[in-house]
Order: sequence, then C-alpha cells, then structure tokens
Amino acid sequence: MTDQACRECHRIVEGLVCPICSSASLSKDWSGYVVIIDPKGSMVAERLGINLPGRYALKVR
Repeated sequence: MTDQACRECHRIVEGLVCPICSSASLSKDWSGYVVIIDPKGSMVAERLGINLPGRYALKVR
C-alpha cells in the first residue's frame, strides 16, 4: 500500500484512518514532504501549525 496523506492534518499515514485526527479522508494525490522531529523548536512546524513529530505532506489534493 502506498502512503496516503490526511486531508485534515496533512499527516502521512499508512492505514485507512489517520491516527492523529481520526479522519478517514485520505488522499494518494499529495506533494511535498517534511519531517518534523522537534515541533516545539521548529520554525517550519510553527509556520505549518504542526504540534506533533512525524511525516507531513505540504500539499494534499
């Protein structure tokens, strides 16, 4: 199964439901990729509104 991105929080997930926001609205059509390790110390995470570490898509269609 290919990775999918949650349309709500942009988290890259491998299952059928997003473990972060519990949304089942996932898309295989996404682009851009960012890995957040320390969201509290990251200006990128702050700008994107990300509070948890993980893999995120920049654009989800």
